[in-house]
Amino acid sequence: MRAAPNLIAGLLAAWLLGLPAGAAAADAPARAALRSDVLELEAVPRLGGRVLHLSLRGAPNLIKVGEEAMASQPDPRVQAGGQNIPYLGHEVWVGPQADWWRFQTVNAARRKAGAQWPPDPWLAHAPTKVLAHDDARLVLEGAASPVSGVQLTQTFSIPPQRPDTVEMAVEMRNIRKQPVARDIWFNTRVPPHTRVYVPVAADGSGVRVRSDTEDGYDGLLSSTADGLFSLELPPPAEGLQGRRGKVFIQPRAGWMAGFAAGQAFLIHFEHQPLERIHPDQGQIELYLDWKPGQADTGLMELEVHGPYIALEPGATTTAREWWVVRSYDGPDRRDAQVAFLRRMLDEAGVE
Repeated sequence: MRAAPNLIAGLLAAWLLGLPAGAAAADAPARAALRSDVLELEAVPRLGGRVLHLSLRGAPNLIKVGEEAMASQPDPRVQAGGQNIPYLGHEVWVGPQADWWRFQTVNAARRKAGAQWPPDPWLAHAPTKVLAHDDARLVLEGAASPVSGVQLTQTFSIPPQRPDTVEMAVEMRNIRKQPVARDIWFNTRVPPHTRVYVPVAADGSGVRVRSDTEDGYDGLLSSTADGLFSLELPPPAEGLQGRRGKVFIQPRAGWMAGFAAGQAFLIHFEHQPLERIHPDQGQIELYLDWKPGQADTGLMELEVHGPYIALEPGATTTAREWWVVRSYDGPDRRDAQVAFLRRMLDEAGVE
């Protein structure tokens, strides 16, 4: 017996939004999707407004999703002692990481330890309120976090004159009765083999590489040819399982770009001087966990920090990213990708 179309839609909504199937239609939109003639994006309001899909219309997903976590914990409990749940996708944190658990009273053990993991559960996977939603715009009001002392409102929109672009604006508001100092931290997970380019100084300065060589991993290898930083993926040394580490970058300009799944994507943002970025962080950070020959494991994180700012009670600040997606059918070679990227930047008006 075939299920009725309305039942199928309800079950899909339940999976996307982490609600019991019977409650999905009444309590949440069928799905939080944006679409133009060129691209499509899907977010999950139930999980902090996390983005789980970005691509050209009908093309493979560019975003890395934690499918196992999505299936096993679709409706997580938000609690101060909770652990990280690897849903992956694109989400918003606040920086610096060293302060994640320092200035809060809901978990004394993590405050005492100066814990730098896990991320704030209220930002990571608390339900958000859908304030507006149509094909071109989605506005999500996040939970007020007792851990970070802030509330985030995320707005996703496709400008009518730019159907190949999604704008993401995040407003951070101080909910405490005393100042808080934070930055807005975008974190986009992609498959680890994604080729990513970041503009850097010609002499390679402004780049700090940390190789995490525990647990049988080899260090990171990189190139700065043509003033573009990229991570290289030659096989690890004999007996080692992959490459892992993090790169902190003060970029030359406010963008980075990637190539994967027959598509090129550009993430651009408001470039900040070094003094406006917290010294523990970089305006761009790349985290890589790669094991060759294991396509379903590992990831690369594409991270962007906004300015580190002190907010008075009730005050707000906003940071933005713009995502541009194009089809790319050229060879998987640096010279061809860089030539395509130059044209893409020029067409997008990004310097």
